[in-house]
Amino acid sequence: MNLEQHLASELSLNISQVNAVLRLSADGATIPFIARYRKDSTGNLDEVAIEKILRLSADLQELEKRRSFILKTIEDLGELTDDLRKGIESAMDLPTLEDIYLPFKPKRKTRAEKAREKGLEGLAKILMAQNERDPNARAQNFLSDEVPTAEDALQGARDIIAEWINENPSIRQQLRQMFGRFAMIHSKVIKSKADEGVKYQDYFDFLETLKRCQSHRFLAMMRGEAEGFLRVHISPDEEQVLEGMEGRLVKGNGGSSDQVILAIKDAWKRLLQPSLETEFRQETKKRADEAAIHIFTENLRQLLLAPPLGEKRTLGIDPGFQSGCKLVCLDEHGSLLHNENIYPHPPKRQWEAAQRKIATLCEQYRIEAIAIGNGTASRETEDLVRKVRFRTPVQVFVVSEAGASVYSASSVAREEFPSYDVTVRGAVSIGRRLMDPLSELVKIEPKALGVGQYQHDVDQNALQASLDRVVESCVNRVGVNLNTASHHLLTHVSGLGPVLARNIVEYRGKIGGFEDRSQLKEVPRLGPKAFEQAAGFLRISDGKNPLDNSSVHPESYAIVRSMARDLGVGVEDLIGHPEIVDKIDPSKYSATVGTHTLQDILDELKRPNRDPRKMAKVFQFSDSVRKMEDLKPGLVLPGIVSNITHFGAFVDIGVKQDGLVHISQLKRGFVQDPLDVVRLHQQVEVKVLEVDIPRKRISLSMLLDDQ
Repeated sequence: MNLEQHLASELSLNISQVNAVLRLSADGATIPFIARYRKDSTGNLDEVAIEKILRLSADLQELEKRRSFILKTIEDLGELTDDLRKGIESAMDLPTLEDIYLPFKPKRKTRAEKAREKGLEGLAKILMAQNERDPNARAQNFLSDEVPTAEDALQGARDIIAEWINENPSIRQQLRQMFGRFAMIHSKVIKSKADEGVKYQDYFDFLETLKRCQSHRFLAMMRGEAEGFLRVHISPDEEQVLEGMEGRLVKGNGGSSDQVILAIKDAWKRLLQPSLETEFRQETKKRADEAAIHIFTENLRQLLLAPPLGEKRTLGIDPGFQSGCKLVCLDEHGSLLHNENIYPHPPKRQWEAAQRKIATLCEQYRIEAIAIGNGTASRETEDLVRKVRFRTPVQVFVVSEAGASVYSASSVAREEFPSYDVTVRGAVSIGRRLMDPLSELVKIEPKALGVGQYQHDVDQNALQASLDRVVESCVNRVGVNLNTASHHLLTHVSGLGPVLARNIVEYRGKIGGFEDRSQLKEVPRLGPKAFEQAAGFLRISDGKNPLDNSSVHPESYAIVRSMARDLGVGVEDLIGHPEIVDKIDPSKYSATVGTHTLQDILDELKRPNRDPRKMAKVFQFSDSVRKMEDLKPGLVLPGIVSNITHFGAFVDIGVKQDGLVHISQLKRGFVQDPLDVVRLHQQVEVKVLEVDIPRKRISLSMLLDDQ
C-alpha cells in the first residue's frame, strides 16, 4: 500500500499536498508553523486538514506494523500460502486483518482444541459436509475412553464446527455488516440499584438502533454500566442473524444439517455475538469519544480566544459571603499591586464600608475595569459594585471563575505568588482572565475549566493530545509578546516547550528584554530549527526592527526590505499604511516567494499584529431575576452561553443554575452541530420554556417569537 496515495485518495487531496505535510512534519515542523508559513508547499492547507493527514498517517502506519507482524507470525508457523499473503496485503482495515489472523492467533485451550485432541475433527468434517444421514451411527466410530457416548462425540464435533464458523472471515464480515445496519443498543436498570441510580432513569429501559445512538447517550449508558446501575447489550435480532447464517452454511435438512444448525447457534451465542459486540462497543466508544472530544476542544478554543479587555488596570474580585470578598488591584500588565478583604454580605453586612473601599482603591490605583467572579455571591457583589460612585469611568464585568480555585492551589500559582494564600491567587486569576484570557487560562488544566461533556469518560490520552493541539493552535494564532509572556505561555509557542520557554525567560531577565528576534538565537539550547518554528509567532513591541512586532517571519524580511526599497520608503513606512502597500506590484517578487506567502506578507503589512479576538463587552443580567423561583414560562432574559454540548447549549441567566437551550430550540430548521449556531460566552437572549425546581432544570429557547 502506498501511504501517500492512500492518504490523498482518502482525504481528497493532491498527493503533492500530502507529501509536503509528511515531509515538513518529519523535519520537525509543527502544525501551526506548516499552516501559517508553508502554505505554498501544502497548497494552503489549514490546521484541520494538516492534522487529519498526520492523524490518518499515524493510523495507517500502525496498520502496516500490524500487517507486518501478522505476515511474519504466519510465515514462522509455516502456514503462509500465496492466497493468504494476498489477502493480508490487500486488507485495508484492522477488523479485516484480524479476521484473517484469527485462526492462527495464539489462544487458551478452547473447547474445539480439546475436541481435536480427542480425535473428533474427522467427525466434524463429516458433519460439515452434510452427507451423513445418521450422525449418531457415524459417531460410534469415534468413541474412546475420553469420548464414552455418541452425544459426547457429536458435542465435540459441534465445538470444532462452531470454531470454524467463528474463524470464517466471510461469515464475520457478513455479521459485521448486520451489526452495522441493524444492531440495537438496549440498556436496563439493575433492579436492586434503581433508587440509587435514579440519575440514569432515562436509560432504565432504553432501546435504540446503535447507528442512531447519539454519542452523549452512548457515553451516559457506558458510565451507568461502569458504575453498576445499568446492563447494556448490543446486538442485531438473533433470529435474523441465525437465518442468514443458516442460509449460507446449511445444506438440505438431514441429520448432519441439524448438527450444523446446532453448531451455528452455539457459534453465534458463545463466540461471534460476544466478539462482535465487543468490537462494536469499542468502535462506537471511539466515535463517541471523538465527538465528545470535538465538543470539548471547540469549547476550549472559544474559551481561549475569548475577547480580552487588554492592558487595563483592573480590580479583581473573588466574591463570597461568610469569608468576604477578596480584592486585588492589578496594573496594566497584570502585576499584583494590592490585596485586601471586604465584607458587604451576610453575616457582617458592611455594605457602605465595602463601597467606600472599592471607590478608594479604584482612585488610588487608577483602576479602569473591575472583574467579578461568577461564583458564590456574584450577583450580590455585582449589585454592590454597580452602585459605587466612581470619580472616573470604570467598566464592570462578570468573569467565569471556572478553574480559578484549581490554579490558586497549583504549583504554577505558588511559583508566581509564593508569599500569598490561595484566595489572593484566585482573585488575581479572575482579574487577569478579563485582561487576557488566553495568557491566564493556559496555566490551568483544561479539564478544570468547566466546558465540554463527558470529559472523564473518554480516552484520556486522545483527549489530552487534542487539548494540547488546541492550546498550541490558539497561542500561535494570537501571537505572544516575547518580553512579557510567562514561561507557561511561551511553552505552547511553536517549536518551544518547557525547557526553552524557561531559558527564554531567564535570558530575557539577564539582558533586560529582547530588542530584536535575532537575539533568540543566543538563548541556550535554542537552535536554528526552534528559531525557525517559533520566531514568527513571537512579537517585540518598540524593538529595533518594526517587523518584529508582526507575523512576518524573519525569513521574509529581505523581501519586505526589497519592497520598501523599490518604493523609495523605509520598512516602517509600509507597516500599517495600506495606501502605500497597495502600490506594491506582487509580480515583481513572485519568483522569490510563493503566492500565498506573498499575500500573507502584504495583508500583515496593511494590518500588522492583528488579534483574531474581538474586544470584551460589558454584560448585565436582568435585575428582576435572582433565583429559580423568579422564573416564569414566557419570560425573555439576557444570558451568556456557559457550555456547549451535542444536545444543545447551557446558558447562564443569573439564577445560579444554568438553563439548557435544546438543539431544537437554537434556531429554526435542522441543526447538525450546536457549535454552528452559538459560541462560548456569547451574549444571547433566551425565553424560559419550563422550570423544574426540584430537579434544578431550566428549559430555554432562542426562538423568541414562538408562542
